Amino acid sequence: MPSSSDSQNLLEDLIKKAKAAGADSADALMFRSVSVSHAQRLGKMEKLEREESNDLGLRVFIGKRNAVVSSSDSSPAAIDELVERVISMARVVPEDPYAGIADAEQITKSFPELDIYDSVEPSADELINRAKECEEAALSVEGITNSGGAEASWGEASIALAASNGFSGAYNSSGHSISVSVLAGEKETMERDYDFSSAVYGGDLTNPTEIGKNAADKAIKRLNPRKPDTLNDISVVYDPRVSSSIMGHMIGAITGPAIARGTSFLKESLNKKIFADGINIVDDPHLHRGLRSKPFDGEGLGNRKQNIIEDGVLLTWLLSLSSARQLGLQSTGHASRGTSGNPSPSPTNLYMEAGKLSPVELIKDIKQGFFVTEMMGSSVNGLTGDYSRGAGGYWIENGEIAYPVSEATIAGNLKDMFLNLTPASDLVFRYGSNAPTIRIDGMTVAGN
Repeated sequence: MPSSSDSQNLLEDLIKKAKAAGADSADALMFRSVSVSHAQRLGKMEKLEREESNDLGLRVFIGKRNAVVSSSDSSPAAIDELVERVISMARVVPEDPYAGIADAEQITKSFPELDIYDSVEPSADELINRAKECEEAALSVEGITNSGGAEASWGEASIALAASNGFSGAYNSSGHSISVSVLAGEKETMERDYDFSSAVYGGDLTNPTEIGKNAADKAIKRLNPRKPDTLNDISVVYDPRVSSSIMGHMIGAITGPAIARGTSFLKESLNKKIFADGINIVDDPHLHRGLRSKPFDGEGLGNRKQNIIEDGVLLTWLLSLSSARQLGLQSTGHASRGTSGNPSPSPTNLYMEAGKLSPVELIKDIKQGFFVTEMMGSSVNGLTGDYSRGAGGYWIENGEIAYPVSEATIAGNLKDMFLNLTPASDLVFRYGSNAPTIRIDGMTVAGN
């Protein structure tokens, strides 16, 4: 992969050309990536692919007008054409009173070391062996009758950002993953489940054999599911595979654009208690070896670990420069962007801190409840917080898992759900967004 300095030099030259062509200010982004993936099913190779991409984005401002163009061609002729095109676009688009890059005093010049780049590229044979070992382990479990396939992949990316306010920064990141999906049972009684592992460093991946056996065990436990009765005032427990979705609904409601438009059910909730006592939700862009860690945000501002929720209280919106200006506030360093659009706020390594009870202790007093391990479909009203989602998992009776459940719907209102939420102690960082097992009381389960 080309060096970061090469990308930064190209971007700085591009910005100079944009200003010479009439831009008042500009910023530019370079995203280079390489990935290799292998997939197999029942021991037969289905793909072995290598992909390389090189994307360049230029954003220019003329007064309060701005335009963005992108290209995969960084040759001198293509860059000249890129500049000409974006300047022409910026002259004719409507004005945006909140548009603009950061002031020079807002940009960061300090880039923390995050250890998010594994320089060792696995060979194709190594990826093949990871997938093979994973699938073979799953198929060796009695009761597993078929495979949905196993996949192993690796990728690395180089991200560089420069702007006419003097900012210039770059970083590299990497990622490894293994996954497998298998089926248990026969014909009409078959059930499917999966497991996976992802990490910045290949050495941090879960053992492929363990992944395969976990997937098999989950599929077997789902055999012969029942459809639950429709019941109100039920405790719903979310497995860590799906529990972070609750935080996702919260994040969608506290981003700057939603607040500025007045389309959020949390628009009046800043500095108010929206979760139960003791609940903390953190966003940490500097998490060591974090899957979404980055040393600066998408506008060249410094970013930092922040409590979004502290002891149940909502402390901040998630803001980029544009949304912050619209609300009369300061950016929170959450800008994220691609090469073909304007920045928008989003979290990095978001997580809910662990509680004190184990998952077993969390459910032991539930006489009837629903332990959710998968979700499908979504009907969430961002204006009111009304919530309804399809779900599958296991029924809880007298504090223990009783039998598998499918074709259920869980419903409530997110405001009430947040206040009635209790986290377990089993927080593990497996995703970009992580939460432990969580229990939410007072929900509706719809089935028969």
